[in-house]
Amino acid sequence: MSKATSGAAEEFELVVDRPANGGEAIGRVDDRVVFVRGAVPGERVRVRVTDDRHTAYRRAEVVDVLDPSPHRRPYACPAAAHGGGCCDLSFIDVGHLRDLQTQVLLDVLTRIGGLDPSLPAVDGFADVGVEALSATATGWRVRTRLGVGADGRAGVRTFRGATVLADHPCVQPEPGMTVGLDAHRLTPGADLVVVADADGARHLTEVAPPPAGRRRRAAGQRGRAQSDRRQRSTRRSTRVVEGSDTAVHRVGTREWRIPVTGFWQAHRQAPSVYSQAVVDLVAEAGATGRRRVVWDLYGGAGVFAAALLDREPGGGGPPGPVRDVDPDSPVHDVDTDTTVHVVDTDTEALAAATAAFDGDDRVRVRAGGVAQTVSTLPRPDVVVLDPPRSGAGADVVDAIAAAGPSTVVHVGCDAARFARDLALFAGHGYQVRRIRGFDAFPLTHHVEAIALLVR
Repeated sequence: MSKATSGAAEEFELVVDRPANGGEAIGRVDDRVVFVRGAVPGERVRVRVTDDRHTAYRRAEVVDVLDPSPHRRPYACPAAAHGGGCCDLSFIDVGHLRDLQTQVLLDVLTRIGGLDPSLPAVDGFADVGVEALSATATGWRVRTRLGVGADGRAGVRTFRGATVLADHPCVQPEPGMTVGLDAHRLTPGADLVVVADADGARHLTEVAPPPAGRRRRAAGQRGRAQSDRRQRSTRRSTRVVEGSDTAVHRVGTREWRIPVTGFWQAHRQAPSVYSQAVVDLVAEAGATGRRRVVWDLYGGAGVFAAALLDREPGGGGPPGPVRDVDPDSPVHDVDTDTTVHVVDTDTEALAAATAAFDGDDRVRVRAGGVAQTVSTLPRPDVVVLDPPRSGAGADVVDAIAAAGPSTVVHVGCDAARFARDLALFAGHGYQVRRIRGFDAFPLTHHVEAIALLVR
């Protein structure tokens, strides 16, 4: 390994030896950690430093692969190959990529979550690893947000940048989703939200550019990216370009009408697979039977609530097809006295939940912050929580633990914060019984983790 050389665009060689949470690979130079984008663990690469502001570590990107990994492949995604911020790991064999995702989740579970590697839940997850949501790694996305360039054409934005790659499509969207967008007159600087609904219809909604005069103040590449995300998330006017302003989504026998700009899982199979996993984990804990009180926290449109009311457990094995239950069957009758309280701050999602559960008095919808609202709810037997990427945090975990549910199912979309929350629950006497991980966004580093905790 050669030592670093000085310069404005510093370059050096190193060997990266393990994956990092977030999609980078980790190496060392002069006893300093280097997070490398574009490398496969085990490779010797030449890199260029992109961030040298921290004394403990620096960030870099690959400029040349000197000893390639046998798991390296040509980019599967044209947009990512040209710098797009979509399929960040599409240069790694899909099977090996899931192995790397498994290593990352195991690392944070033990290092941040404080879980003993010999714990049956951890050991069991290590045996199974991160699971696929579907048979293919491309053509799975039903909801995407594109940028509109200065020429009025839509495409994927570059990684942590504002350039729009209109001529280099991403392989994530379902076939036909992004075909023919140039036929529409779009506003430069806007966003374009594209949704393929349950009936195969396409819906396009344009989100107006950020207000004129708003300037980025954050310094550095990461700061500019954060500023861009804040600008894109600011409430702005919308315009329906094609289709409707709402899209129909179905899970099992239930139907939801969600605003095109609202949240729905990006992967076509994710709502069914995740909700079936939740049902199976609750059943594994033995938390079934009459007169259950369930909290569905950060519940949004109530997909988990519907699953807990409508589906039979599948035995806790790998995800299979959703089993819709005949309303007249004895299995369905088991949960007729269950009450599910759905809590969220997203009023649009809660409105969709209210419509989806119209006439079903087993579901109570509550708007408000989770930590503040749960104290007004009846004591739960089961809690399901699916917090945002920032995780649940101490206030929410404390509030749940104070209510004393026998069973908690925690869903997390950020591995490190998921592990942190598990450690917080452990401090209240909850033990992890089972962990499952799913390849949430194939060809990327993102993993959806689900844990069963019991008192």
